[in-house]
Amino acid sequence: MNNFFRGLIAAWGAKKLGGGCISTIIIFVLIWTLLGKCNNNGAKAQTPTVKTVGVVKI
Repeated sequence: MNNFFRGLIAAWGAKKLGGGCISTIIIFVLIWTLLGKCNNNGAKAQTPTVKTVGVVKI
């Protein structure tokens, strides 16, 4: 997710859910990190790696 939109969503949620100064900051950081976990880049299937030890020429 784009950091700009991630910040906007986290700020809006912190404003709605936060009661005071400290709780608003904590909620902002919490929402920011949770939205960072929603990244689709890490969901790719891993391809197996093949190592070649050595090549024998005849």
